[in-house]
Amino acid sequence: MDQGMVPETDGWSVAGRNFRSRLIVGTGKYKSLEETAAAIAASGAEIVTVAVRRVNLSDPKAPMLQDFVSPSAYTYLPNTAGCHTAEEAVRTLRLAREAGGWNLVKLEVLGPPPTLYPDMVATCEALSALVKDGFEVMVYCNDDPIAARRLEDMGAVAIMPLGAPIGSGLGLRNPTMIAMLLEQRRVPLLVDAGVGTASDAAVAMELGCDAVLMNSAIALARDPIRMARAMRAAVEAGRLAYLAGRMPRRFAADPSSPLTGLIA
Repeated sequence: MDQGMVPETDGWSVAGRNFRSRLIVGTGKYKSLEETAAAIAASGAEIVTVAVRRVNLSDPKAPMLQDFVSPSAYTYLPNTAGCHTAEEAVRTLRLAREAGGWNLVKLEVLGPPPTLYPDMVATCEALSALVKDGFEVMVYCNDDPIAARRLEDMGAVAIMPLGAPIGSGLGLRNPTMIAMLLEQRRVPLLVDAGVGTASDAAVAMELGCDAVLMNSAIALARDPIRMARAMRAAVEAGRLAYLAGRMPRRFAADPSSPLTGLIA
């Protein structure tokens, strides 16, 4: 193995499923399904999120995502993008399970524009119903330790706090809160939403996140395929840095050369 690569043994798991890649990518906003497939392949991702309400998964008379991104090659993660009530979210994921048999899902219930922040009351309501239905639910949420602990207690299989408002590309606005969430987490924690460029993904991984999820950062780049490669490298670099352990921060200079044995 190349010494610059993340060890093959350094995988992660969610709901009993094991993965090598720590980058999860979406399937929306691309110019075409061909570009979608090429960018996902370049990213090295093994999990792809699918907005059930926005992507054709069942009408064979129209172009279908499955024809370009094979469910046998990737783990589909149906999500509730576009849902603003608990009822909408639960109904959407029940339909997804009927259509494709998917049980591992991503729950997001959004508040109104312009923030589109997670509606945590509705999210908890939907999570309760989905867990009772036997779903394995990865939950998009605020970067709030109390809310995250409640979601874990309710049966969420992964916690997915936002880095910044969805689709904003602002990067991690509050890494301190993400670090606090990581200290208490009992299930995988993934940064979801707000990533804009490769350095944002690297920061999330350097903090110790299990993975990073993104869509717009790749799909809306001038060159999505090249950006997908950049994100793949950034996630791997961030993970390596986390495993290596960064040097301590100091508030004074510290010479890199020894002070003893100087030439007079």
